[in-house]
Amino acid sequence: MARDPEVETGAGFTPAEVGPNWAALPLPAIILDAQGRIAAMNDLAEAFLNLSCRSSLGLALEGPEILKRLRIVPTLGSILDRVREGHDALNRAGVRFEIGDRSGGHTDRFGTIHAGAAPSPAGGIAVLIAPQDGGGRLGNGQAARSAARSAIGMAEMLAHEIKNPLAGIRGAAQLIGMNLAAEDRDLADLIVAESRRIVELLDQVERFGDTSAPRLSAVNVHDVLERVRRSASVGFGRGLRIVPEYDPSLPPALIDADQLVQVCLNLVKNAAEAIQRAGQGGTIRIRSFYDGTLRLAPTEAEPQGRSLPLQIEIEDDGPGIPETIVAEVFEPFVSGRENGTGLGLALVSKIITDHGAWIALDTRPGRTVFRLSLPKA
Repeated sequence: MARDPEVETGAGFTPAEVGPNWAALPLPAIILDAQGRIAAMNDLAEAFLNLSCRSSLGLALEGPEILKRLRIVPTLGSILDRVREGHDALNRAGVRFEIGDRSGGHTDRFGTIHAGAAPSPAGGIAVLIAPQDGGGRLGNGQAARSAARSAIGMAEMLAHEIKNPLAGIRGAAQLIGMNLAAEDRDLADLIVAESRRIVELLDQVERFGDTSAPRLSAVNVHDVLERVRRSASVGFGRGLRIVPEYDPSLPPALIDADQLVQVCLNLVKNAAEAIQRAGQGGTIRIRSFYDGTLRLAPTEAEPQGRSLPLQIEIEDDGPGIPETIVAEVFEPFVSGRENGTGLGLALVSKIITDHGAWIALDTRPGRTVFRLSLPKA
């Protein structure tokens, strides 16, 4: 990691050290120090907020100097305090950025804030901004892309930073193990094995940033759904009723089969975990049917709108998704589970959007349904 050599640090202030992935983050990003002062800002943040990184370094993001040019509504004080108290990555949707101009007026921009601990400086906080249109929620496709980009950017940055110290830990454990008695060597071997496992997981996180297009082909969706059902029945869904309700007359879908397996496994696993957290047996229904009326809004490329007639629904009779997160459930780092990462549904959204398809959610206590609408081959 490197610090900008041209930046003069004032007393008590040190700019953040940023890794090689910082400039490549696909969303506006800021790092604040422990006092809430701007310690780093990427180019997209400069453009979005109409602030110069060089002139803003060392200034409090919500202090008097920045307030002359930028006002954030609601203020970020409470969410930043929660991060400092040790809470996991947090988010806040519908934040308004009142950006001043030279004529004395201002322009309003909106976004969802994602905040979490930063590796540098000590006590620092990383803030990512997922821009929104107007004052409302993004459309399904744009929300999915924005959510996925935010998740990809943060995940890749963290994966890169974590892998370096892990290599040192693994090497040190191997050296220590060479000089230990046989009965203690197992502990060193365990450290080495677990370090390797974490590196493999981080490699998967970095592959999360793969932006290559899906490999589309004509696929029988029931082949996919049966793979998912069988896998769930003998694994995480054991003890639950997993009921297939298929329309055998469906034509093939134009999809990437492996990616659709990933999507459906994620949704079925979420359903199983929701039922199991409620402490009772339950039922998951995997349904397919045809609806020729559903199509996306017209575009220049497809002036009639894209037809999405093939429907897959994954329904459970669990407690439902909390109202407080339903509107942002496809955003990264939003989870209804205590230790959830909140990345699963963001990735689901990205995959479905990359297919030119659609995902919808209907939830209430006792019934939650995710519907996938797919094009036919």
